[in-house]
Amino acid sequence: MKEELLKKIENKEIVVGVVGLGYVGLPLAVEKAKAGFKTIGFDVQNEKVNLVNQGVNYIGDVVDSELKELVESEMLSATTDFSFIKDVDFVAICVPTPLDAHQQPDISFVKSSSEAISEYLSKGTMVVLESSTYPGTTEELVKPILEKGSGLICGKDFYLGFSPERVDPGNTVYQTKNTPKVVGAIGKDATEVIAAMYRSVLEGDIHEVSSPAVAELEKILENTYRNINIGLVNEICMLCEKMGISAWEVIDAAKTKPFGYQAFYPGPGLGGHCIPLDPYYLTWKAREFGFHTSMIENSMIINDKMPEYCVERCYKVLNRQKKAMSSSKILVLGVAYKNDIDDYRESPALKLIDLLKKEDALVDFYDPYISEYKYHGKIYEGIKGINPKTLSQYDLIIIATAHKSYDLDMIQKNSKVIFDTRNAMKEITHRENIELI
Repeated sequence: MKEELLKKIENKEIVVGVVGLGYVGLPLAVEKAKAGFKTIGFDVQNEKVNLVNQGVNYIGDVVDSELKELVESEMLSATTDFSFIKDVDFVAICVPTPLDAHQQPDISFVKSSSEAISEYLSKGTMVVLESSTYPGTTEELVKPILEKGSGLICGKDFYLGFSPERVDPGNTVYQTKNTPKVVGAIGKDATEVIAAMYRSVLEGDIHEVSSPAVAELEKILENTYRNINIGLVNEICMLCEKMGISAWEVIDAAKTKPFGYQAFYPGPGLGGHCIPLDPYYLTWKAREFGFHTSMIENSMIINDKMPEYCVERCYKVLNRQKKAMSSSKILVLGVAYKNDIDDYRESPALKLIDLLKKEDALVDFYDPYISEYKYHGKIYEGIKGINPKTLSQYDLIIIATAHKSYDLDMIQKNSKVIFDTRNAMKEITHRENIELI
């Protein structure tokens, strides 16, 4: 099976299936098709499937013209019919792994996808889980489901591995094509073949590890590392405010050291599909071994508290303007979780807005990339744009996301007071109405 698959990879005879056509899946499907492999995208959402089949792009990191060309040349198609799994040789599972209401891993999408694949899994297929998850998912959850549903034996009839996604929406340097990839599979043959498949598509280094569990934990380490360091600077930021010291100036000074220090920055909280979630997967799994990840949990507590801290700071900012929080008009600039993208998953701005409203503030938002968002089942619409007249009507402007398209001079000149949670206005000379987090 190994030699046959390696030959099919070399000859571009592999048919690729990508399950989940979101921020991870669609860019991966596009890269596979661009590399010369006929690719089928699978998704349970008819809307996404229809858009792909029309050549219409909905992901920022995918080039519109490339998607359209691949669809028109029949190198890429999409379907909701999982029976087509029988026609593929390589399946990548790229489905969401959120947290449930109790902040515990919700692996229902991985489970349901594995069950759907198992019904049509054929001999000689490679299956790779790319969704971020706890160590053990591939071997303890996915493997038994695939074997039971298909009647096939892992390692003998099909190969199974884990290769964590490393998608950074909006990153103009590192994208799916050139980001190094980690591969861990069940057995050396599986690792060799799956790694060969990725090498035939991607430009980044393919790093092989000894097992899926190593690759699963590696992914969580990447994001937990960031979570902890952001927690550290957020705590330093809160301390600096009490001491009357600029945390931003402290960080700028510290990063002049050419070794032993990497700069992280404070903000209103964590957002996105990985950093706020992955540490919870690890702390949950650690309890199975009677182990408490105290440092990780403490950083999560700090980061989760930042929206509340920002509300406290807003109270102080308004008080200095002789204004009460109740009935104050507040405009939040940016609800995306990072600058220059249209992704608001887990964005701290959403919680910040919700908390301000609970304090009876009158809150609007403006985001050049997001006209509306859904939070706790409700749809919230933003204002259409900002100008001098609009800005002057608000008692407080909060910069929650530092989009580069903002006219910062105009914002500074026409706002009563600005609470800048991202140091977006660091180059603005006149700072009499600017307060930093």
